[in-house]
Amino acid sequence: MTGELHRLEDLIERDKDHDCEGVGPKKVCVRVDGVADLPTRFGVFRIISFWNNRDAKEHVAVVHGDIIGGEKVPTRLHSECLTGDALGSLRCDCRDQLEAALRKIGAMERGLVLYLRQEGRGIGLANKIRAYALQDRGLDTVEANLALGFRDDERDYAIAAHMIGSLCVRSVRLMTNNPDKIARLTELGVDVEGRIPHIMPPNPHNRFYLETKASRSGHWIDFSGKTHLPEQGEGVIVEGMPVRGE
Repeated sequence: MTGELHRLEDLIERDKDHDCEGVGPKKVCVRVDGVADLPTRFGVFRIISFWNNRDAKEHVAVVHGDIIGGEKVPTRLHSECLTGDALGSLRCDCRDQLEAALRKIGAMERGLVLYLRQEGRGIGLANKIRAYALQDRGLDTVEANLALGFRDDERDYAIAAHMIGSLCVRSVRLMTNNPDKIARLTELGVDVEGRIPHIMPPNPHNRFYLETKASRSGHWIDFSGKTHLPEQGEGVIVEGMPVRGE
């Protein structure tokens, strides 16, 4: 799969005429079209931009170490959150999750963060603000999405699956608390060989939001301290963790 590719820059030349049948029902095709150094407060990374044939959005990969041809590469899929990532909103844990992922992966031998432009779990910024207004009136995050005519989660991981393949990553250890993300990547052909828990401490503004993610969306987040808390700070593969509700 990797052929003679040894550097991330080689992927640009490889992809200049790339035009595949696509991934997923919408036949998403991506190309690597830019690579640069990215020193950050969390470590030294490389950043890779991608063109895609679906949404005209600029999704990126933030890479640490040599991932080409890698197996069990620690990988975080982070969906864009302007209010959290850039403005420091306390209504969610998005910024905490992004910074913790970069910090963890920056301290590892290798890994990657895919930054996906899927604001508001795929409903967009304006609709997310409308959903916030409904939450201010008492709805939870799932109820607010449904009231606006959306599903609980409108995100599509086909672009992420193709990005992982384009980076010649053979298998990943996914940094997530979301079993649906694992299932959907697997359906799209990504070899997910393990999970790294990624749980952030709640604050008074986002605790109900996180409880809703656990109780309504099935995320592996435990607030009782009985089942999952011993694993929350461990950077390990968690095999056989019981799924809430089973």
